[in-house]
Amino acid sequence: MKRKKITVVGAGFVGATAAHWAAAKELGDICIIDIVEGLPQGKALDLLEASPVEGFDSHVIGTNDYADTAGSDIVIITAGLPRKPGMSRDDLLAKNTAIVKSVTEQIAKYSPNAYLIVVSNPLDAMVYVAHKASGFPTNRVVGMAGVLDAARFRTFIAMELNVSVEDVNAFVLGGHGDSMVPLPRFSTVAGIPLPELLAADKIEALVDRTRKGGGEIVNLLKTGSAFFAPSASAVQMAESILKDKKRILPCAAYCDKEYGVGGYFVGVPAKLGKEGVEEVIEIKLLPDEKSAFDASVEAVRKLVKHLPL
Repeated sequence: MKRKKITVVGAGFVGATAAHWAAAKELGDICIIDIVEGLPQGKALDLLEASPVEGFDSHVIGTNDYADTAGSDIVIITAGLPRKPGMSRDDLLAKNTAIVKSVTEQIAKYSPNAYLIVVSNPLDAMVYVAHKASGFPTNRVVGMAGVLDAARFRTFIAMELNVSVEDVNAFVLGGHGDSMVPLPRFSTVAGIPLPELLAADKIEALVDRTRKGGGEIVNLLKTGSAFFAPSASAVQMAESILKDKKRILPCAAYCDKEYGVGGYFVGVPAKLGKEGVEEVIEIKLLPDEKSAFDASVEAVRKLVKHLPL
C-alpha cells in the first residue's frame, strides 16, 4: 500500500514537533515546508537521521516549494506569528490572516483532496480563513483547539488529585481563548464525575487555569509559545482521520444548525474519520453552560467579522 502523505506548513517549534510525532507514529511520509531557506530541510534531515535510532520508516523531507507538497492526504497548518508576552491570540488576527490565506491557497492548488488541520492562532478565525481560501467542503477543514484545551484540563485535574492522566477525561467547548468553556459535569476520573471528587472552588481554579493555559506558558517562556502539547494534539486528530478511528474529539468544527451557531467554526465534540469531520455531537447544556457557550461563540463571530479577507 502507498504510504499516506502528511505535510506540515511551518518549520517552527509546533510544526517541527508535529512532524516528529507523526513520523514516530509512522502515520506516513512527512513533508515540512517553510519560507525560510534551509530551515525545513535541516529539521527534516535531522528528524530523518533519528529514524534508525527510534525505528520508524517514515520518509521526511523539507522544502520551500509547494510543488513538493503535491498529493498530500493531510496538511497541518502551523504557519503564523507566535504570541508574545502580553499579547492575546486575537492580536495576531490581521498578520496571521494574510499568512494562513496565502499558504492555504497553495496547499489547495497542489493537494485538492487534502484534509486541513489548522493550528495557527487566533484558531477559530484561522480555520474560517482556511475554509474560505481553500474552497474545501467543511468536513475537510478543522481546527486543533479542544484536544489541547482538554489535555490541559486533564493535566491539571490529574495533578490536583495525584492520579494518572490516563484515567482522566475532560470536556471543553467553545472558542480557543479565554472564553472557552470547560465542562466539569462531563469531566471524569475513572468514570467518576469530577464534582464528586473536588470542591466547587477547586474545580473553578482548575477551569480558570485551563482558560489561561496558553498564556501561562507564553509568560514562562518569555519568547515563543507552547509547542509540545499543541503539536501532539494536532497529530492525534490527523491519526484519527488517516486511520479512520472515528474518535470523538473536541475540535473547531463547522457548525450551522448545531448548537445554534449559525455558520462558524467553534469547539465542539466531533467524530473524526476517513471523511474528516463526520459528525458534530450535540449535547444538552444547562442554562449556565449554554450561556457561557453562546458568549464564546459570540467572541468567535466578532473575530470573523473583523477578518481582512
